[in-house]
Amino acid sequence: MARKTPEELRSHRWFGVEDIRAFGHRSRMLQAGYSESDFRGKPVIGIINTWSELSPCHFHFRTRAEEVKRGVWQAGGFPVELPAHPVTEQYQKPTSMLYRNLLAMETEELARSHPCDGLVLLGGCDKTPPGLMMGAITAGLPCIFVPAGPMLRGNWRGKTLGSGSDVWKYHAELRAGNITEAQWKDMEGGIARSFGTCMTAGTAATMMLAVEAMGFTLPGASSIPAADSAHPRMATETGKRIVDMVWEDLTPQSIITQASIDNAVTATMAFGGSTNAIPHLIAIARRAGVPLDLERFDALSRRVPLVANLRPNAGEKLMEDFFYAGGAQALFHRIREFLDLSARTVTGHTLGENIAGAEIFDEEVILPLDRPLQAEGGLAVVKGSLAPRGAVIKTSAAEPRLLNHTGPAVVFEDYADLKKRLDDPDLPVTPDSVLVLKQAGPQGGPGMPEWGMLPLPKKMLQQGVRDMVRISDARMSGTSYGTCVLHVAPESHVGGPLAFVRDGDLIRLDVANRKLDLLVDEAEMERRRAAWKPPARRYARGWTSLYLDNVTQADEGCDLAFLEGQQPTPEPDIY
Repeated sequence: MARKTPEELRSHRWFGVEDIRAFGHRSRMLQAGYSESDFRGKPVIGIINTWSELSPCHFHFRTRAEEVKRGVWQAGGFPVELPAHPVTEQYQKPTSMLYRNLLAMETEELARSHPCDGLVLLGGCDKTPPGLMMGAITAGLPCIFVPAGPMLRGNWRGKTLGSGSDVWKYHAELRAGNITEAQWKDMEGGIARSFGTCMTAGTAATMMLAVEAMGFTLPGASSIPAADSAHPRMATETGKRIVDMVWEDLTPQSIITQASIDNAVTATMAFGGSTNAIPHLIAIARRAGVPLDLERFDALSRRVPLVANLRPNAGEKLMEDFFYAGGAQALFHRIREFLDLSARTVTGHTLGENIAGAEIFDEEVILPLDRPLQAEGGLAVVKGSLAPRGAVIKTSAAEPRLLNHTGPAVVFEDYADLKKRLDDPDLPVTPDSVLVLKQAGPQGGPGMPEWGMLPLPKKMLQQGVRDMVRISDARMSGTSYGTCVLHVAPESHVGGPLAFVRDGDLIRLDVANRKLDLLVDEAEMERRRAAWKPPARRYARGWTSLYLDNVTQADEGCDLAFLEGQQPTPEPDIY
């Protein structure tokens, strides 16, 4: 394989020529205390770090960046750390999804405007893997991903807790009067016990796994717990590898193909991953110019079994157990007949070569193909008169009896309306009702907040009901569960059929036949359309205004339209 020369490095234009601009660039490095031999003629590696004191999933990235640097130095590169938007799931309002595209744009511009030859991407919490990958793919420089890794399993009063999933579970019991306020308060200290992402098979775990399946991490990196000593070692090895990737000119365009995208989708399905993976992977694929739509997701879901026995899909097992069972490499080995093993990865080897020696150490966590948790993947796409362009449902986390259900709608016009009326004793709701939430999509939220796991009305909880059909244009946390139909497209805010649903309308969900229909005749629907008025715009400036003007619908990946595609962007002039 031909390797670059120092003069062919992108950073050579900044540091290697003899003109007044390069003089200034070199002198400022000397100002920072570096010697010219530290950086001149060496690959400059940009470490894009989403660390923040308000991002508990990424608390350890302050030190992981140093461990990446150690590897870069050892391999003969020059590391520079570039802070980026942390997209904090826990604290950022109205939703972190509103800012995924901001991180993508920032990643692209950080890479393009600085003298970087390659990138190490530090992310993990829900929106950072797609945001970083979208930006890095567009930037086109050799890149490799360091997953944050899951936190340690939770513990409370001898019970194993899973972040997110058990919050919803026990909050329902609190509202039903089955646990006390004191017990609920006591649980706060047991649900999240270390740095790292949610340790359930939520969005973070799903997206880190998908990025590995796509070929952009070192083998097995996505499933290492954040607090495990293997994690800093992985970070250092990643730093070493990116330097060679630069010399090899191993760019995203030489890795990401239809095969690698299909591998990411297939792994997500076998994992029983989050519904959030669907718009994220569509957005990533579109950045690479690879076709991916809801139909492709559904087709792959129908052929691959769900074999990861993890919460919130089933049982007590968490990501720590998944790691001990063999992790991502073991899962890929289990489903190898469904993967394209010829797909290239950041190692320089194929996926098949990477997993050749993988073993499964616990078949109660990574199940055999002949006794899967579910015969098909954990996600399904439904379409019909209520969702002409599609909606998604996590079948593996739903009550099976509700996957074929017809019931009357109980409609909430927005989340404020839901909060106001949900527990009203006079709410006309029965166990057969279908709860409907509007104004929660890409524009209506804005940003598609994770409101899709609508809480059940208190009087239903008190009757022992723990699941109902719920429909919205929102997303839901990957740690959530229940019969929740999400991402309805087009969304209600832009006049999709969801906008016209009224209390008492019959809605039919038929997952087996992939149908979601509003049982209202077309004449009545035309009357409702004619009477409908678009909601008033609430945001006139800043990022949110730019977002609203350009965001695509859920089935299109919720990217900004002007960031999609592969239009070439010239390298910056250096004058």
